[in-house]
Amino acid sequence: MATPATTEALARELERLEQADLYRRRRVAAWSPELRAAELVVDGRRCLAFCSNDYLGLAHDPRLAEALAGHALAAGAGSGAAHLVTGHSPEHHALEEELAAFTGFPRALLFSTGYMANLGLLCALADRGDLVAEDRLNHASLLDASRLSGARVRRYAHADPAAAERRLDGSARRRFIVTDGVFSMDGDRAPLAALAALARRHAAELVVDDAHGLGVVGPEGRGSLAAAGLAPADATALVGTLGKAFGTFGAFVAGSETVIETLLQRARSYIYTTAPPPALAAATRRALALARAEQWRRDRLATLVGRFRAGAAALGLRLAPSDTPIQPVLASSARAALEAAERLFAAGLWVTPIRPPTVPAGSARLRVTFSAAHEEADVDRLLAALDGIPALRPGGAA
Repeated sequence: MATPATTEALARELERLEQADLYRRRRVAAWSPELRAAELVVDGRRCLAFCSNDYLGLAHDPRLAEALAGHALAAGAGSGAAHLVTGHSPEHHALEEELAAFTGFPRALLFSTGYMANLGLLCALADRGDLVAEDRLNHASLLDASRLSGARVRRYAHADPAAAERRLDGSARRRFIVTDGVFSMDGDRAPLAALAALARRHAAELVVDDAHGLGVVGPEGRGSLAAAGLAPADATALVGTLGKAFGTFGAFVAGSETVIETLLQRARSYIYTTAPPPALAAATRRALALARAEQWRRDRLATLVGRFRAGAAALGLRLAPSDTPIQPVLASSARAALEAAERLFAAGLWVTPIRPPTVPAGSARLRVTFSAAHEEADVDRLLAALDGIPALRPGGAA
């Protein structure tokens, strides 16, 4: 049990968060087959969800469930150990080979989560004496991983290659440029072609976390590197997650033979954790095949995003410059974002309010996300509900 002094200090901090409209609360969400793929029952209320990362609508696809259940019945529910002990199954191995082929890299290595993949990758490759230039809006896992590596970390202005180049100045044993491919809270894309050219000029390593791009952008959904016209050789490593567009769970790092073998030897978040269930790998193999083959999912996303942006502009809503399924609607304050989310929830629409420190101070927003499971009528319903919230317009009251 915490000491009375610690308990009192923690309680004061929780109260401060509450008063600043920054307190986070969980909702309990459930899905069942009688619902549409884009619907959930949230705290007992049936809602149309506009805050999931299930961009391709695969999370509730029965073909994935059949692959998962079938393999679990045949081979069991768990892996039993880490990959380097007894946990690396034929399904894991086949999925790694298919992910490598999908991304175009020689090898891929599975991790349990995206956070663990970034920690394992950067802490294995970077060290004291190295320099890491990070986009200011990178995911928290990239920032944490760079700091834990022991390297000197310099953050550059968002999506600004010139600023990144200035951050590479100074002596260093090795230099790294680290960026998201698609930024999770803004939905915009990194200038990867310019960053790759910058990496070549400075003999730097380019690391791209494409958690929100893989499956969604580029030919066959092969991600942000492919969408930017880059080859795998233009990046040192690519990180991808499996719990977003692919609808399952887990993550991977794709890279050269040498990079992947280095991770096998040095990535502590890979070596010292239990491997994901093999049945999950079987479901992900099915998802990967569907994501590549069913282009209509990406086509529908583009249609939905275009419809939403046109409607939002007509209503005078403030949007970030994004052409991806992540469409932030900016609010005047954290309180305005909270109240807008509550009004939408009361109307049966679930949209998450995003507040500092997840986003910079003064940039609270509703993070609207679209899925191939949505219909155009769903977009129109959301726009009609947003039209009734004055606080989301410039100068609107909270």
